This record gives sequence, C-alpha cells and structure tokens, in this order.
Amino acid sequence: MNGTVAGTCIRRWLLAVSITGLLTAVASSGFAQTTLRFVPQADLKNTDPIWTTAAITQTHSFAIYDQLFAEDADFKYHPQMVDTWKVSKDGLTYTFKLRAGLKFHDGDTVKAGDAVASIKRWGTRDTMAQKMMAIVKSVDVVNDRTFSIKLTRPYSLVVETLGKPSANILFIMKEEYAGTTDAFTQIKANIGSGPFRMLEDLWEPGHKVVYEKFKDYKPRSERPSQYAGGKIVNIDRMEWLYIPDQATAMAALQQGEVDILDKPDFDLAKVMERDPNITVEKIPLTFQGYMALNVRWPPFDNQKAREALLYMVNQQDYVRAIIGQKRYYMEFCGALFICGTPNATEVGSEKLREHSKDKARQLLKEGGYTGYPLVVMDPTDFPVLHGAALVTAQKLREIGVKVDLQAMDWSTLTSRRAEMKDPKKGGWNIFHTAGAGIMMADPLFVLNGASCGEAWYGWPCDEQYTKLREAFAFARTPEEANEIAEQMQVRGSDVVLEIPYGQLATMIAYRAELQGIIKARGGFPLWNIRKP
Repeated sequence: MNGTVAGTCIRRWLLAVSITGLLTAVASSGFAQTTLRFVPQADLKNTDPIWTTAAITQTHSFAIYDQLFAEDADFKYHPQMVDTWKVSKDGLTYTFKLRAGLKFHDGDTVKAGDAVASIKRWGTRDTMAQKMMAIVKSVDVVNDRTFSIKLTRPYSLVVETLGKPSANILFIMKEEYAGTTDAFTQIKANIGSGPFRMLEDLWEPGHKVVYEKFKDYKPRSERPSQYAGGKIVNIDRMEWLYIPDQATAMAALQQGEVDILDKPDFDLAKVMERDPNITVEKIPLTFQGYMALNVRWPPFDNQKAREALLYMVNQQDYVRAIIGQKRYYMEFCGALFICGTPNATEVGSEKLREHSKDKARQLLKEGGYTGYPLVVMDPTDFPVLHGAALVTAQKLREIGVKVDLQAMDWSTLTSRRAEMKDPKKGGWNIFHTAGAGIMMADPLFVLNGASCGEAWYGWPCDEQYTKLREAFAFARTPEEANEIAEQMQVRGSDVVLEIPYGQLATMIAYRAELQGIIKARGGFPLWNIRKP
C-alpha cells in the first residue's frame, strides 16, 4: 500500500466512523492539548478487572486505577498506594498506612475502607488471593488511612499477592461499589484513583475510548519500573481508537494519525521495521503456548498417551510456523513456569527435547489408543492458536492418529472447552491456548493447577502436585519457594499436566518521536510517555 492510497483509505475510514479532530485536539480553554492516540489489540467491552481477566480490561484498569503494591522489572515489590507498612513479630498481623492525598476521580478521598472492600471482593475471585484469604482471620479498618490484615498462620506472600501484576489484579475501587457488588457481578462505574480519568460520556464501544490526565493524581517520587514507581502523565488526553483491520491500523501509524499500535500482527512487523518513523519493540515474556489435554476421557486419561505427545512435539516447528520471525520466540523452553523468571527450571523436560515419532506411536498404543478420531478444536479467528492447531493435527497424523479437526471461532471454543462430555458426543480431546507470561510464571495461577474436577479446562488431576502447590503457597523464604517450584516442575512433567509448544513474545509499534515508553512483561504502561 503506497502512501497516497494509504492516506486516502484512512481519511475514508475516519469519515465513516466520525472521528473529528484526529490530528489536533483543542481544549475548552482554546489552548492546544497534547493527545496520545493508541490502537488497542481489542475492543474494550467489559471494564471490571475483577469480573474478567481479559487483557484489554487490565490495560484499561492500569490507566484508571492504582495498586497497593506493584512489581518492578526485577520481580521486586514496592509500595504504591501504601505509604508505610509493618508486620507483627508473630507474622500474623500486617498493618498498612495509605499515602496522604490520594483521591478518586470524583474528588472523594481514598480511605482505608475502600482498600478493605476491594481486598474482600477480589479475594473471592482471584486464585492466588483465595490461597491467602483461606488463612485470613479479618481485614479491618484501623482509621481513615490505615487498615490491617490478620492471619491465622504466617504467610510469606502477602505483599506479592496484594501487588500481583497478573489477572485478577487488586485494583482499589470505591467502597460504595466494591463493598456492595459481588465478584461475579460486573461493576459498571469507572471511578478509580489512577493517573488517567475515563471520560465515560465520550466512550463509543466498538470505536473509541477517551481518557484525560487526572490532575489530582500524586505520582510517587521513585523512578518508574514496569508497574512500580512514579506514574507521571506527560500528556493531556489519551484516545483509544479501535481499528480491527490491521493493515488500516498500520497505515494510520505510518501516516502519523495514531501514535501507538498494540500487539500488531507479526506479518506487519517487517514492513514497520523498515519505516524510519516507526519504532518496533519486543514485549518480553508475553505468552507461553501449550496444548490442553482432556484427561477425563480416553486416550489422555492414561499417562502414557499424554507422554506420547511430549515425544511428538517439536517446539521449533510450532514457533516457526506460527510466528516465523526468530526475534519473537524462543527455540525451546521446557519450563512450566516460563523461562527467564524466578521460578523457572527445565528439569524434567528431557522427553520434550527428544522428538521421537516411534516412541510417540508406541506410547499411544500402550496408552490404549485404538485408532478412533481425536477431536482437536481449531479457533480459526485466532492466528497463533489456529496455527498451533494445524501443526498439531499434522503431527498427530504422522504418528498414526485419526484427527477430527473442528473449526470454530475463539468465542465458541471458550464455551465448548467447558464441556466435560464424551468427545464422541460433543466434547473434545485437545485444544491450544497461550497463557500470558506474567500469569504462567506464577505457580499458583489457575492454569498451573491439577486439582482434578476443580482444575482448569482439561481437568488435570494429581494429588502429589496439588500438595506441592499448596506447600509453595506457604513457603517461608524465596529459596524454599524455588525448591518447591522445581519439585512441581518435575512432578508436572512426569504426569504430563500440559504440553508446552513454545514461548512467544509480541511487540508494540509506535511513532519514533515518542519518548519515555516503559516496557513491561506482557504489555506496557501508558504513563510516562512524552509526545513532542
């Protein structure tokens, strides 16, 4: 697409969706505003970060809400809304004092009651929070700026749990909403105390979301690092423009009509990298792809049949077929908890490295497979997962499996995967997913469980692994936690809880004149950015 044609297409698109003032925005005072225009990876439909784990909702929530604690680029946790905190000598009482001057977007002061209500609501939904809340005796208001968490036994992950950067994230909401709405009912209000204020009257679902700098926000004095430190807003206004067609979005970026393109298609990367006006940067630890196996039905109710797929999978074949550009994938990662993170280890991944079709065939036979069709769900509208499904289907055929590759959209798959029925009667045997890296790095994340009927889809089931996971939650030191994580890795690999098919990165593309971009694991914050 040449520049003239691209410009014409963009102008037509802008006219069709009624975007006015795309190149300049004028404040009511008559002075020009600095406006950042951001193309998100998906349309913002649901805005409650406790009700949903959708990535787009988390990005929105980081803009309008704040956290009690936050994780930096070195996996360390720092106070964010909290000013000071202390732990009693017996390790059973944590007392937190909020920073002075914190305000919500409607002008109300942030109080300890808001934090207490938010913790209680979040604690019923998030899996890591549930581990902590199981031993919480009470969460109490001490005074307007101080609250306490009292435990029934010592727990070393209190701060890490309160400050976790992966869904469901503890964002502090107003008590009038968090204290009156259960975690399974969506809060519609978007009133936070974060660096941006959402202008809800300008929200056009399917098209545009508008935010402005919250002038009463008081950033911390520390330098920004991932989601921790000073959240300084250097722009007046931020517009999210949802452009579903990737070629159109790229053309808008090339023409300077938008500033940032979030997670564009890999097919467009090389084109944008050749443009001197665009910077393309890799976002590390974005996804871990893995194959989910239904262990409730043959053949994968048998460990040997699951083990067969370890010998079948060659991660290089998957990542090369799905992405193709070496910059955005690892050649091999056998760690269940993501390579490059504190709990990562590849102990026990030898079978995944061997690539033997003969062993795969033999183990399938020993596992009871007799040639009946295996149902592989294929989400054709999700390029990464569609590619993984096609590779798996081919590899299964190469080891003698009859494959029933069933095409569907991702939305249908997310409903169908909950079906526990016989694969021959509407159930399934295999589907592919890609867990966000910052989530999969956490051994307590829901996808890393094996609690049988209560586990994530596929319902992996192993009592020994589940006991190790429980022990990890109550480890007293980071060293002890690492040791237990290694034992979980070994046990999980032995019983084959999942089949990792590759560790994937993604990218952001933005106008080269932007400064202050903060790269974070799995995404990037929208504060600190400076636009000429």
